[in-house]
Order: sequence, then structure tokens, then C-alpha cells
Amino acid sequence: MNGIPFPNIDPVAFSVGPLQIHWYALAYLTGFLGGWFYMVRMLKSFGKDSPVKPIIIEDLLPWIIAGVILGGRLVYAIVYNRTLYSANPFDIFKLWQGGMSFHGGFLGVLVAIALFARARRLPFLAVTDVAAMATPIGLFLGRLANFVNGELYGRATSLPWGVIFPDGGPLPRHPSQIYEALLEGALLFSVLFVLARRRDAWTHRGLLSGVFLIGYALSRMVVELVREPDVQIGYLFGQVTMGQLLSLPLLIAGIWIVWRWKASKA
Repeated sequence: MNGIPFPNIDPVAFSVGPLQIHWYALAYLTGFLGGWFYMVRMLKSFGKDSPVKPIIIEDLLPWIIAGVILGGRLVYAIVYNRTLYSANPFDIFKLWQGGMSFHGGFLGVLVAIALFARARRLPFLAVTDVAAMATPIGLFLGRLANFVNGELYGRATSLPWGVIFPDGGPLPRHPSQIYEALLEGALLFSVLFVLARRRDAWTHRGLLSGVFLIGYALSRMVVELVREPDVQIGYLFGQVTMGQLLSLPLLIAGIWIVWRWKASKA
């Protein structure tokens, strides 16, 4: 089968002396800074009815960063690669090598937001609504970084856009990282942008949070149908993957939150 050769992209964006700056790290940095700017802009433009004010976003950002990194890395090490990190525990700190769990980062951010909201006496869903708007920016950039690293690729395919990844054997494979960037990133960002322009998205809390959960869960569960399972885990039962299993509670929670949002308007 013919396939598209993997582009010759150096995972290292640039070096400063012995320090190497990877595209993966730049994706996270740009995602955080871009998300900060976007949250402030959207609150000023459309979120005037939100109890979350633009001025506190700079205080919220460090909490989100800590939640993403700690939760994402720890859950990846415990759930997806326990054997490797048990033998080499200090490798957990080598973030530039990749290896983050969205579900772990999501859990870490929820804890961070809960603590932040309690300290500032803000409604929890009001803060998650603001964070939900910006999260697809980081997802989009993070999935592109996964592609640059040649990791998290899909299963073998005969489709004309199949890519021959360096570590994926001789067969072309689904560029599942690009699929996720488009669905979890670009598409979900667009949907949330449209919804955030509605005044009732701010006067009644939960719409943006719930739609984000539904959109992410559906996107992830669909892409998992063509994504190669992690070799150290494989399929859990039948053709069900860990990513699908972990996304199911998010889907249920998102539907419940949107239902509550609609009920609050009745």
C-alpha cells in the first residue's frame, strides 16, 4: 500500500546552548498563553454577566497549569505506563518526551478550579465555563505536537491520506492526531465560540462546560475507533479502548449538566 511519508520534522524546535526547546513544550506554552488571552477577550466581549471577571484570569492560570501538568502526567504514568515509570520513576519529570493523559489533566484542572473557586467564593460551573471555552486551543496544539513526535498514531489504513510513521512499521496509518486536532480542537472551539455569544450561556451556568464535555467525549470515542491502542494496554474488552472507557463518564456528565442548564431556564 502506498502512503504519505512522515514529514521530516525535528521534535526540537530550537536550542539555546545545551537547552533544547521541543515543539511539544511550545504547544503547551502557546496553549496556556493563548487560552489566557482568549478567556479575557471573551469575558470582556460576551461574558459581562459572568461572576468571573477578566482581571482574575491571570490568577486562575497558574492553577490550571498546575492541574494540567500534575494530573496529566501522573495519570499517564499510573494508568497508561505504570511498568515503565515504576522502573524509572524520575522519567515522570521528563515532560519533553511526551506522555500526558487528557483525562488526568482534566481531573487535575477540576481539582484546581474547585480550590480556586472556593478561595474566591465563585460558583464552580462559572469558572469551568470560562475554562471550557479555551481548552480546545490547547487540545488542538497538543495533538499537532503529538503528530510532530510521531506518537499516538492510528491503525493501518488503505486510505490515500494514510501516513507511514517512523515507529509505526511499513504500513500507512490513520493520522489520528490530526483527526483529534480537528474534532477536539478546531470544531469544538467553533461550537463553543458560537454558544459563548449567547447571553443565556452566562446568565445560566453550565452550558459551555456541558457542551465541552459532550463534544470532547464524542470526538475522542469516535477517533479511538481508528487509533492504535497503547501497546502496553491494548483493548480492554472486545474493541473497547482505555480512551473510550475514560471518556464515557465525561459524556454522561456533560449530558447531565446541559440538562440542568435547560431546566434552570424553564
